[in-house]
Amino acid sequence: MTVPMSGEFHPRVGIPYRNAQEETEGKREKYDFYVQAVRQAGGEPVEVSLSLPQPQLALVAASLDAVVLTGSPRDVDPAWYHAGRHKESADADPRREQTDFALLDHAFSARKPVLAICYGLQSLNVWLGGRLIQHILDAVENSLQHEWLGRQQGAPEPYHSARIEPGTRLAQLAGAEDVRVNSSHHQAVDTPGRGLRIAARAPDGVIEAVEHTGDAAHWVVGVQWHPERMAGDGLARALFRELLASCATRTTA
Repeated sequence: MTVPMSGEFHPRVGIPYRNAQEETEGKREKYDFYVQAVRQAGGEPVEVSLSLPQPQLALVAASLDAVVLTGSPRDVDPAWYHAGRHKESADADPRREQTDFALLDHAFSARKPVLAICYGLQSLNVWLGGRLIQHILDAVENSLQHEWLGRQQGAPEPYHSARIEPGTRLAQLAGAEDVRVNSSHHQAVDTPGRGLRIAARAPDGVIEAVEHTGDAAHWVVGVQWHPERMAGDGLARALFRELLASCATRTTA
């Protein structure tokens, strides 16, 4: 259940850039969706550069109340989970990986809330020792269209249903067994990492959400869809609100 925030507390939410190339070239169109979603939920977005030296990144991480791990057109290096690279895997972004892992190191040690989105979910899973499906079309029989094909030609973003697992945090937020989500990914969780439980699946069995259960008081949720682009959706808004409410709960615990 969401705990209302009181006073003027606006949690500082760290948001790493999607990838080093976009940061260098100043491309913010997709990144700004995350910034706006955090701000609309009542948080203070903190943009986290992927070029920070480790000591400076550690200082930034310590100043945060929560973390949102963003999506990315890159793929996590499969060497992290001891796999060869699939021919359809995108290039890895070492600076994004290093930034995500440093933020996760701190968030878990300090029990700060984490919302991991799309690539961010995959990054979280790998950081916790899990494995990924590198290309859904080749690994899942009769799979749905998860990847946003033809986006450059103006093709609409695909949507599909997702079944929420009973008894999960996500089930409490959704208030329904089935939800409709957008989809823009070609990789997904294969083996969940340490302490992660499956919170939602697509009709083809692809894992759509996970939650960390290692510490009941530590709010960590990962979703494969993009709630930052679903401004009118109740569950999307609830995810960002609950992230910030968890910050308030933590400060008073």
